[in-house]
Amino acid sequence: QMYLAESGGGLVQPGGSLRLSCAAPRAITSVFNSHIMAWYRQSPGKERELVAQITTQKSTEYLDSVKGRFTISRDNSRKKQYLQMNSLEPEDSAVYYCAAIGPRGTSWGQGTQVTVSS
Repeated sequence: QMYLAESGGGLVQPGGSLRLSCAAPRAITSVFNSHIMAWYRQSPGKERELVAQITTQKSTEYLDSVKGRFTISRDNSRKKQYLQMNSLEPEDSAVYYCAAIGPRGTSWGQGTQVTVSS
């Protein structure tokens, strides 16, 4: 299991932006680099859903509803990944989780709350 720590959540007005960060400070760099990194989110009464993921080769995939608004990136040398969220909508409100997907399974962060409200 990889220890993951998210930061950057908060309250933002519709149309605003937030940048989430996820760090893996205890991971060996080569181990971090071998994992697919992803962001999931879960809102009350709904199942956890994949928002975006980035492979070791930095290929990306996005949930349809966030395409063109969210951008996932990773900095392997710093063992971090990011989610830049623009043009936020109330429907984006959720707890966002960082995930590291590897051959031995998935590691999860503790989650960070994002609330989009006026």
